[in-house]
Amino acid sequence: MSNRLKGELSPYLLQHANNPVDWYPWGDEAFNKASIENKPVLVSIGYAACHWCHVMERESFENEAVAAYMNAHFVCIKVDREEHPDVDHLYMDAVQAMSGSGGWPLNVFVNAARLPFYGGTYFPPVQGYGKPSWMQLLQHISRLWLENKADVEAQATQLKAHLQQLNFSGKIKHEKAISKDMCRQIAANILAQADKLHGGFGRAPKFPSTMAINYLLEHFIYFGNEEALAHALLSLHKMIDGGIYDQLGGGFARYATDAKWLVPHFEKMLYDNALIISSLSTAYAITKDKKISGVIADTIAFVMRELQSPEGAFYSALDADSEGHEGAYYTWHMDTWNEVLGNEFEAVAAYFDVTRNGNWEGTNILHVDVEKNAIMERYQLSASDLDEQLKFAQQKLFEAREKRERPLTDDKSLMSWNALLNIALTDAGKSLENEDYLLKAEMHMNWVLQHFCVEATFLHTYKAGKARISANLDDLAYLVKALLALAQANQKPQYLLQAQEITAYIASHFKQESGPLFYFTSAAQEDIPVRKIDIYDGATPAANAVMAGNLMLLGLIYGKQNWLHQSYEMLQAMTGMVQQHSTSFGCWASHLQRYSMGMKTIVCTGPDAHKNSKELLRHSMPQCYVITSEKEIYDIPILENKFETGKNHIFVCTETACLQPESETGRVLQLLMS
Repeated sequence: MSNRLKGELSPYLLQHANNPVDWYPWGDEAFNKASIENKPVLVSIGYAACHWCHVMERESFENEAVAAYMNAHFVCIKVDREEHPDVDHLYMDAVQAMSGSGGWPLNVFVNAARLPFYGGTYFPPVQGYGKPSWMQLLQHISRLWLENKADVEAQATQLKAHLQQLNFSGKIKHEKAISKDMCRQIAANILAQADKLHGGFGRAPKFPSTMAINYLLEHFIYFGNEEALAHALLSLHKMIDGGIYDQLGGGFARYATDAKWLVPHFEKMLYDNALIISSLSTAYAITKDKKISGVIADTIAFVMRELQSPEGAFYSALDADSEGHEGAYYTWHMDTWNEVLGNEFEAVAAYFDVTRNGNWEGTNILHVDVEKNAIMERYQLSASDLDEQLKFAQQKLFEAREKRERPLTDDKSLMSWNALLNIALTDAGKSLENEDYLLKAEMHMNWVLQHFCVEATFLHTYKAGKARISANLDDLAYLVKALLALAQANQKPQYLLQAQEITAYIASHFKQESGPLFYFTSAAQEDIPVRKIDIYDGATPAANAVMAGNLMLLGLIYGKQNWLHQSYEMLQAMTGMVQQHSTSFGCWASHLQRYSMGMKTIVCTGPDAHKNSKELLRHSMPQCYVITSEKEIYDIPILENKFETGKNHIFVCTETACLQPESETGRVLQLLMS
């Protein structure tokens, strides 16, 4: 018997469509029912690739007796956090304020006005883990509601006020000049959190932390700090060699549960892979390391093979579970290994740490824990022989794995994550000088603009031929960044026109009433009682930080002093927090660092404009933005009066002026690096 979720498009909601719980999707119907029947509302939030969400579903939401109690005493709403990140942000903040921690599944009890008064994450079916059972909690909340509703409502009102106060105002309290010394201190703060042995930052669980890695890579570019480069590369290489990276099919899992990157939480998310591709692309631009370029290629191949829809969009994720177990698709028992390869590939087994006893719960997660030279010496193999064995074995194992039951694909497409993947393709194409990646990025961008932008309205999610749900700040901020990246790398300034138009839309619909920052939700959205101002890097870059960078570039390109001023005010407001908690503000830190180096635009015109632009783009200069055009485009002010028939000009422009044009890239590079 199905419930009210049967007509939804979200794979996560459809997973719950046959629960005996009478789930509602997020919307007015559920809250109207709660108001009429005087019932509390349970908002249960998760996502399709969430392992513990599946566990709680099996233990509690599929239990007939538990479901009957939920249906009798509550109005129950299921939310896909990826469809409604605004809802997730609000209630996650509430649970963290109440308990000091959060996670998924997120189970929050709210009133008919959508205000939370109690919540938590996973609750077991029987009392344990220092928590009441799910049924005990339900009974306790029901009694509170019936016997002390006034207190419950007062708690909800107080919590709303607290959540509003949590919003960062953006007002400068302790003004600190943005300087190169500040950037050196930020690098030192990040490195102080570094795991110098295993890479990454802090203890387990280990997340990719690509924003902090990006800062260190760019810090090396600007300041020549070898320690910053060494730790960024150590982190990337440890992830590449670890179990977090799929050694057979490419692509990265969400995070590692241990400090050594061995045991992943096996779901693969589009955004993680996009962000890691971009970080690897910067690392390759610095090192020209073929191992890094190979991982970029294999990760893009994974995304294209397993996450691209026939239409050209990119899906959201692959689940962690298959055959009822986490990681079953990716791990190997020795007997299964030998069925595929026999006993003659001992060197390959040693290279990937495959043993009879296993390295995780009696099975083997493929990872690289020893140098190739050690394997070559132990098994008396040449480098070419070992490489040939590895290549053959990986192909055979991959083919065998393809016959297993596949993890679920979360086949909705999100504008924000698609924009991040577009940036990744552009970054990889630019860094590796791969025209195919740049063409893929352009084709994908055209699809995104056609399907997520409908009748002058921007939408967040797409599935089954339909875009739905209003776009949030991260959707639009990442899209603008993707357009800026594509305009530069593909040398097509027409994308700047769209970037400018979308930025004007953001300024109109998301801007803080007083202060330089942006709300996460549009002013037109009315179903969220507290509009959040998000400033932290989470799994993805802080949208406000991305907008600070977008405004800086577009302010320079379009001569918009108000955008330049707002960008500066945003960065200035964050200086104290970035210095104090540097690893949590990596994206902000990168924009502060670029600003300290002096943001510039470089305009290439004339018959050799594209050739000159390509030569400049071969050099790592994140603080410089290259614009290429063979003709004047009057809607882009920076291109005005920069053309002379038959002559090549390269203009270096700052916020206030353009220098005298040069005709050769060598002279321009000399000027920029002096």
